[in-house]
Amino acid sequence: MSDLVIANARIVNADGVSSGHIVVAGGRIDAILAVSDPIPSAGRVIDAAGRVVIPGGVDGHCHVAQITGRYRTLDDFAITSAAALWGGTTTIMDFGIPRDATESPLAAARNKRDLARASRCDVALHGSVVTWDETVPAQLDALAAMGIRSVKMYMTNRGSTMSDNDTVLKVMKEMKRLGGMTVIHAEHDAIIVDCTEEHADSGEIGIEHLHETRPELAEEASVREVLAMAEYIDTPVYFVHQSTPGAVDLVSDARLRGLEVYSETCPHYLLLDDGVYASRFPEWYACCPPMRDAATAAALRERFADGSVDTVASDHSCYDLSQKREHSDDIRQMPHGLPGVETRMPAAFTALTDGAPITDAVLQRFADLFSAAPARINALLGKGRIAVGQDADLVVFDPDEERRVDGTALHMGTDFSPFDGRTLRGWPQVVVAGGRAVLDEEGFHDPGAIGRFIEREPAVPSRTRAERVLAGRSA
Repeated sequence: MSDLVIANARIVNADGVSSGHIVVAGGRIDAILAVSDPIPSAGRVIDAAGRVVIPGGVDGHCHVAQITGRYRTLDDFAITSAAALWGGTTTIMDFGIPRDATESPLAAARNKRDLARASRCDVALHGSVVTWDETVPAQLDALAAMGIRSVKMYMTNRGSTMSDNDTVLKVMKEMKRLGGMTVIHAEHDAIIVDCTEEHADSGEIGIEHLHETRPELAEEASVREVLAMAEYIDTPVYFVHQSTPGAVDLVSDARLRGLEVYSETCPHYLLLDDGVYASRFPEWYACCPPMRDAATAAALRERFADGSVDTVASDHSCYDLSQKREHSDDIRQMPHGLPGVETRMPAAFTALTDGAPITDAVLQRFADLFSAAPARINALLGKGRIAVGQDADLVVFDPDEERRVDGTALHMGTDFSPFDGRTLRGWPQVVVAGGRAVLDEEGFHDPGAIGRFIEREPAVPSRTRAERVLAGRSA
């Protein structure tokens, strides 16, 4: 007898839609039977009744128990992983970012790996390098041996997490050697510092001016600079939280030149615009990059739908309103980042559908953005696809279901959501993680600290740059 069967499912993968019974045993998908076949016996049978079933979500960008300066996010892995499961995400990726100059990249990653033992869902990690020294290559070797094959660097945040260009270039070379990937927060620091100082001099430095101090040009200038280094080395680069269509287009153009580069965006850049900084609670929207104007957000949604954007991630950072409001009169001192791991699924689905009919093509695109592409790009074996032998991470949902967001009723360890009061579409109704039904019509069933640490293998380039150029032109 199998452990679980999800019967009468409308199975949606990134590359196709079918119907069938999904049979689960030992935490993996054991069989997929035709919908005309008898429903097999199992420890539990969940009747999807024709509802959509997609692969469990992979959130490639979360900050859990993160220390930045004097602030620490209010969550831990138990809280954030449970919230992820509530939201249909069954694998999260966090960052081992050194808390200050006394913590090495290797120590930061080991600390996060230890903390992740409390996780309710599977966890993978990105490393992070702030400053280059002669020990970094050996540390990157050790990270690779731990199964950590990507390293994040910030092109801004001078004096804390920012890496200079020499460090970025050297780390890129090492990641190419190790079969890994460089992850970049792209904002041009000199432009941002100068613009912020000018606003401070004129007394316009409160949260209501955040979007004015970090212009679109700063993001796009930084993307250009990083792409030049990636092209020089010919190494993969993944750009996090892209907020402008111009930044996405730069990455798309680079792919046509044969670069292996990727664009990630976040739901808040798709559904919100800079009008939020004139709202009653502008501190709810303190993040970097900031929200852009309405026309920019609309153009970004177009790229999100047409395939130009590769993945959607939450950039989850769990501060509460008391932390946000402590220095809302000075954006240089307040913590930036938004809670979002739980709302990623409905917010992203709402942005993707945007009033359009929900076709098979739209559902496949969503399965790719939400699960398949982040699993594929980050080499997370067993994730992102409903197929025999894959991990039994599954989400049953009704694409037409709408709910109004109540930030205080969510489970992320904070007291607000940037989508508070908004109606979002496409919420998870049943979530299966590692073969266990953790969310169903009866509510959430805490599985305990059963999340695994996922080690990633080195990426082996399947195509030369010339072959990638041809593929890009044909696409």
